[in-house]
Amino acid sequence: MTAVPPRPAPGTPLVFRWRKWDGSPHWEHDCVYLGSDRWGDWVGQRSGWRSQRPGLEFDADGDNVTLIPPSGDYAATFNATHPRLAIYIDVAWDVRWEDGAPTGIDMDLDVVRARDGRGIWIDDRDEWDEHRVQYGYPLDVVTRLETVATDLEREVTQESVPFDGLTAAHWLSELDRLG
Repeated sequence: MTAVPPRPAPGTPLVFRWRKWDGSPHWEHDCVYLGSDRWGDWVGQRSGWRSQRPGLEFDADGDNVTLIPPSGDYAATFNATHPRLAIYIDVAWDVRWEDGAPTGIDMDLDVVRARDGRGIWIDDRDEWDEHRVQYGYPLDVVTRLETVATDLEREVTQESVPFDGLTAAHWLSELDRLG
């Protein structure tokens, strides 16, 4: 059995670092560790905190919390007040804790629940198709993550826990409590 790396204390600032399959840098999000529950670990980002990737930087448009499940195959962000996006799930590979902070490989597929009437869908299939050839994603990884994306789309549509709104509301209140 593999030992679980220690987690920081709730309230500890950290940076969630993403990379691409080839190891090149991708998104970095300034966050704070909130804690864990049966679904996984939770980090939060306050409105105005930095998110950046090579060539693009912005400040968070409202508070959000991100679930990092033990499976390591996605990170689900729940937005408190974002005008367009309620849920944004990065389908991923090898999301894990390293040196006291989360890191993962962004695999291009995303599951989105919009607030602006567009509904729920799997996003960036064109980028997925392009990058699985460009980066040479192994067939077992492709098969696994396509299943993950489809399953997540269904769970978000059905509002299954933890995609029910109440679970994220608890962690958003923790983000408020920690200041």
